[in-house]
Amino acid sequence: MKLAERRRRSDLFESLPDEIVILILCKLCATASSPSDFVTVFLTCKRLNKLGVNPLVLLNAGTEMLAVGAKNWCDEAHRFLKSCVNAGNREAYYILGMIRFYCLQNRGSGASLMAKAGIKSHAPALYSLALIQFNGSGGMKNDKDLRAGVALCARAAFLGHVDALRELGHCLLDGYGVPKNVEEGRCLLLQANARELAYILHACKTTPFEFQSHQQRPNLSDSDEHEPEPPCAPNSVFRLLNNYRSNEPNLKPHPANRFLVEWFGLRGGMGPGPGLRMCSADGCGRPETRNNEFRRCSGCGKVIYCSRGCQARDWRVHHKGECAPMEDWNHAIDDLEEVVDDRTVENDDDGIHV
Repeated sequence: MKLAERRRRSDLFESLPDEIVILILCKLCATASSPSDFVTVFLTCKRLNKLGVNPLVLLNAGTEMLAVGAKNWCDEAHRFLKSCVNAGNREAYYILGMIRFYCLQNRGSGASLMAKAGIKSHAPALYSLALIQFNGSGGMKNDKDLRAGVALCARAAFLGHVDALRELGHCLLDGYGVPKNVEEGRCLLLQANARELAYILHACKTTPFEFQSHQQRPNLSDSDEHEPEPPCAPNSVFRLLNNYRSNEPNLKPHPANRFLVEWFGLRGGMGPGPGLRMCSADGCGRPETRNNEFRRCSGCGKVIYCSRGCQARDWRVHHKGECAPMEDWNHAIDDLEEVVDDRTVENDDDGIHV
């Protein structure tokens, strides 16, 4: 009886048209949280194994389904991404393009794939291409094309990319590759901050006045005295950003950036060549393609950044407290006090002694 029941159920599945099965697989691969979720479907039966590589299914593959790990990189993973590229998946264009450009050092093919993703209005791809133009990545210092970088950055900003919006604002403030316009640059920076705040609130699913029980309300007063923060919950996804108790959710970087971080992390955290370093911002993973390619922090000179977006984000999260150690400030204050003690200025009119 059980054998007959199994055969009947199997016959029901086999009776489904391929179009319905493909539609279900499209929904599944669009919402898969990892490549392994979809691989298990391939192993279920021969029919799903065959229909799972249908171009329509690969076209609808979501970002996380394409999140191939650097530890698991092999010819099969490369072929899988190429199959998604051949199906027209723009996320696959971008991820494989980043891998080829930075990891496999196939600059031409990588840039071409990212350009195809940009043609399909993929904002991260447009922003990455803009950084390549700004930094002259893959070439010499004279290969920088600031006007092309600004144009690509403007397109990515139009599509809602926060870092591109911030980069474009700084370009207008400094007159970098575009005529200087301080007012418009400040306006774009405000828009970037507002858009970033909107993303944070959406991710937190709270309004500015609806804080979790383990969060402290913002202290917007001018006083330097802050109440001690309550301990955060173990599963908290919030991190302290600045003195106003703003919090940012611990959002995952793009799979392409996660691959770069893991790839070069396995190689000692250094770039693809001797003396080449990686962007110091967490979750970026972009390496230098030549010596002294990235901007260096003007305060400490110890960290480098591929873009203003990475610099602004890392400043709030990490580098603000590392760039000027308290020991340096204490020495500076002691030196200032010695100078003030040696030089006494008297004002006879006001009776003020300094």
